[in-house]
Amino acid sequence: MIYHGNRFTLKPYAAPEQVEVAMESLRNQGRVIPSVKSFVVGRDHGGEYEWGATYVIEDLEGYWEYLIHPAHLNTDRVGLPLVDKFVSFDITDELDPDMGAKIAELHKRRYDTMPDISKLVADLGEYTGSAAHGKHGE
Repeated sequence: MIYHGNRFTLKPYAAPEQVEVAMESLRNQGRVIPSVKSFVVGRDHGGEYEWGATYVIEDLEGYWEYLIHPAHLNTDRVGLPLVDKFVSFDITDELDPDMGAKIAELHKRRYDTMPDISKLVADLGEYTGSAAHGKHGE
């Protein structure tokens, strides 16, 4: 299993209505993407981030489905313009020592084939972690 998580802080000028649209889009990902086995979206407590989301995905094939699903792309398009600081991470019980590189390669493939998403990610104020633009396996 792969537990894919995101933690983020919004830009100060993000309107409450825009924030709710983005949060509902994150929740919708969990409801409609077939490869998502469970999820949580909500406030992030105990750190420097305001919000967080975690999606449980069975394998790399499901991870790819999650990355390119229209519900996920919608969240990127409505949510990323509101985000200031973002970190992504993956926790897995998979013993393959190359799992991190394989996950990073999926993100790289998505960025390479979806220039609009790549630009949204590149325009973030701060972005670190497993899906960070320009950090593909580095």
